[in-house]
Amino acid sequence: MEKVMKNFGMMIALALMAVSLRSQAQQQTIDLGKQVGLDQKLNAQVPLDVTFRDETGATVPLRKYFGTKPVVLVLPFYTCPGICALELDGMVKAFRGMDLTMGKDYQVVTISINPRETPSLAAAKHSEYASLYAKPGADTGWHFLVGSDANIHAVANAVGFRYVYDKANDQYAHPAGIIVLTPDGRTSHYFYGVDYMPRDLRFALITASRGRIGSLVDQLKLFCYHIDPATGKYGLLISRVLQLAGGATVLALGSFMTLMFLHDRRRARSALIHEANVTTGNSNP
Repeated sequence: MEKVMKNFGMMIALALMAVSLRSQAQQQTIDLGKQVGLDQKLNAQVPLDVTFRDETGATVPLRKYFGTKPVVLVLPFYTCPGICALELDGMVKAFRGMDLTMGKDYQVVTISINPRETPSLAAAKHSEYASLYAKPGADTGWHFLVGSDANIHAVANAVGFRYVYDKANDQYAHPAGIIVLTPDGRTSHYFYGVDYMPRDLRFALITASRGRIGSLVDQLKLFCYHIDPATGKYGLLISRVLQLAGGATVLALGSFMTLMFLHDRRRARSALIHEANVTTGNSNP
């Protein structure tokens, strides 16, 4: 009860603070509702001849990861201080909960939307998430890529992934979600947010493996946009709520949800690490 009251008090404080911040927030040049989103472009073809560099630094065509297996595509950036980590952690949790084997039954392709990021960053993320997955297949089935702005946009535009670079703050505003593609590179299913049910993802992969296209789903518009106009610090923005209401109280609720997201992420990451240690036999008594 004490914890609930403390959280409620935090929400009230944030609400009062948001009154003064709202006018500043309205001056932001990025219109999240118009410039950022994940549109469901079902049955759209991904350009497979564009090239990227993988975690080893090798130049590879996107086609390398297609042909016989469905592909899970995600478009974060590796130095993201926001929901990208939650997104990738959510993928690990879903992958670990499926009876499908990464690399054998499906491929995972992670493309950074920041063209300045390097193969060394990709390699660090590959090592981190292969360790968290802690099951066979990640070394050959989960790929972390970097590339040119033009090639990143070519893929993003094909799947309906709308994002924008905020030059003033050197950050990206982007949606959260993953896309399941057929073996020949067509969009089959969309998953929004950062938490994916293993059963639903498994069904989507099996459907996509047969070349079938899924149906439209409800959109949870969770955006990653980090600048706080008052402090210059970074946080999450629950855009759909803000779009529908737009009030100071709701802005405070968004900030409160940010804190809860980060708290839950720390707990979820600890659980993933524990599961990985148990899987690999490295758990402490």
